[in-house]
Amino acid sequence: MKTLVTNNRKKLLSQLEENSLLVLFAGKAAHRSADQSYEFTPNRNFYYLTGIDREEFILLLFKYDGKVREHLFITEPNPDIEKWIGIRLRTDEAKKISGIENISYVDSFNAFFSSVLGAHYFENIYLDTEYIKDSYQPGLAFAKEVRDNYPHLRLLSASNIIFDLRTIKEKQEVEYLKKAIAITKTGIEAIMKNSRGGIYEKQLEAYYDFEIKYNLANSRSFKTIMASGKNATILHYEENNQVLEDGKLVLFDLGAEYNYYCSDITRTIPINGKFTPRQKEVYESVLRVNEAMIEFIKPGVIYKDFLDTAKDLLAEECIKLGLITDKKAVDKYYYHGVGHFLGLDVHDVGRREFLERKFVPGMVLTVEPGLYIAEEEIGIRIEDDVLVTENGHENLSKAIIKSVADIEAFMR
Repeated sequence: MKTLVTNNRKKLLSQLEENSLLVLFAGKAAHRSADQSYEFTPNRNFYYLTGIDREEFILLLFKYDGKVREHLFITEPNPDIEKWIGIRLRTDEAKKISGIENISYVDSFNAFFSSVLGAHYFENIYLDTEYIKDSYQPGLAFAKEVRDNYPHLRLLSASNIIFDLRTIKEKQEVEYLKKAIAITKTGIEAIMKNSRGGIYEKQLEAYYDFEIKYNLANSRSFKTIMASGKNATILHYEENNQVLEDGKLVLFDLGAEYNYYCSDITRTIPINGKFTPRQKEVYESVLRVNEAMIEFIKPGVIYKDFLDTAKDLLAEECIKLGLITDKKAVDKYYYHGVGHFLGLDVHDVGRREFLERKFVPGMVLTVEPGLYIAEEEIGIRIEDDVLVTENGHENLSKAIIKSVADIEAFMR
């Protein structure tokens, strides 16, 4: 991790203007109620540059006169509090994880920041300016302080620069993704082993939760979709509170985090282990598109063409299935994009104008075609995680079975 985040900072610093500072905040868990807070998870841009997942830490980078300096501010350990919450990160540990030699305590940040501005002439300050509605963002709050107290500094956004860097994965990042996918595989196999009519969707989900925690995942990478029967035609169904019915299908869209790198896999299986003829027919239509779109991925492909090709193929399959006669009517049965970037976030970052963006080696995308036939209570989606390589692609989740024959044999 130390080598990875050190290189990430070097890549970022090379793109910052001279005579600039950058400030990033780790964030803080939101208050829930009474004396409880929601579970903390680090700001992903901060984590990408430091490898550290502790609350309230601050990263400060300088670039001036052809030199760079890195400084990390950590919370000062409090022995009394540590009796309740455990030992906090010490200076030597922060250095070891991040590769940053200059470590101070957070309480000294404001004074240090002022002294730096007094000692050097800086023109610009880069902040994380990503806006998320109804969420406290320390980067935006600090931007107001800078405008009020240091009006000579030009405010610049670091967000899009870091987003572009995060879109292209380093070898170590791909290994973390592979580990997250491998853990997800064990959870999916637990689902297939325990699927049966008469239990609740959330009870089937529990087998997945146990397995990924047992295999040392940080957590789920998002709230699991465990959708049986007609529920599978709702894209982001999350209630998971209905009883599984024998003879129906169950669609599960789920993932795991490993070192905060996310998997995102969808499979659809027969609850009793055996597809009906119609279920098999629809399933194999979706599978053909899944496999065709994986093969479509290679350097130079334009993202919009990726989306449009999948929609066209699914329209052809809908005609074969007798669902429509005109391709334009496919929107009734397919109403989402075929994939998105994947990394430290499930719907990973990238510039928003990426419809015209070309695939390049190091990108990781999901491939997730689906058909949703509410009148037949059939919803099927098949999703894999795919790396763009120099010569084409690598399906990182190819070990997770998805053919009709393999699924039925495994469930037997």
